Amino acid sequence: MSTRRPERRSEESARAIVRAALELCREVGYSKLSIEGIAARAGVGKNTIYRWWPSKSAVLLDGLLSAMTVDAAFPDTGDVAADFKTQITAATSTVFRPDTGPHYAALLGEAQQDPELARALWDRLISHLTSAATQRIQSAQRRGQIRPDLAPDLVIELLYGPAYYHWLIRQRPADADHIHMIVDAALAGLAPANTRPDAPPAGNSRLHPQ
Repeated sequence: MSTRRPERRSEESARAIVRAALELCREVGYSKLSIEGIAARAGVGKNTIYRWWPSKSAVLLDGLLSAMTVDAAFPDTGDVAADFKTQITAATSTVFRPDTGPHYAALLGEAQQDPELARALWDRLISHLTSAATQRIQSAQRRGQIRPDLAPDLVIELLYGPAYYHWLIRQRPADADHIHMIVDAALAGLAPANTRPDAPPAGNSRLHPQ
C-alpha cells in the first residue's frame, strides 16, 4: 500500500511539499513538524497536502524515499561472508546516514503507533531489502554455507538486528569493522554443524516462525 493519496494535480507542488517536509524535519525535529509548517514552507494550502497525504508521517516517508536511494541488489560472489559484509555496510551507510537517518528513525518510532505507516514502510522500503537478503541466504543454504533448517527471516534478524541496535539504541551507526565482526560472529553460529566441529549438533528448538 501507499501512504500517498491518489489525487495529484501538480507534481511540482508535490515535490515542493516533500522537500519542505525534509527541510523542516531537519530544522525542528519530527515532534515539531506539522502540516501547517510544511504547507507554509512549500507555499501551498494545508488542504492541498491533506488531499494527497493522510498525515505528516506520510509526507515525510515520500520525502525520505525521494532522498534515499537504496540498492536492493545483493552481491553473490560465492563468498557469503564477504557478500553480507559488502551489502550490510552499503545499506547502513545509506539508510543511517546523517541527512536521512533521523527521519527514518522518527518514522520507525511513529510506526509503532500507526499500523498504516508500518505497512507502508514495509511495503515501500523494508520488504525490498529483506527479499533480496532472503534470496542470498537461500543461495548460501543450497551451497551448504548456512544451516538449511533455519528460516531466512531468523538469519536476517541475526545479521541485521545488531546494526539496528547499534544505531537506534547505542545512538551511533556501526562502522565497517564492527559490521564485519557482526557478520563473522553470526555466520560462525549459522554454519552447518559439519563445518564447525566444535559446535554442538543442531537441536529442534524454535528455528522457524510458528
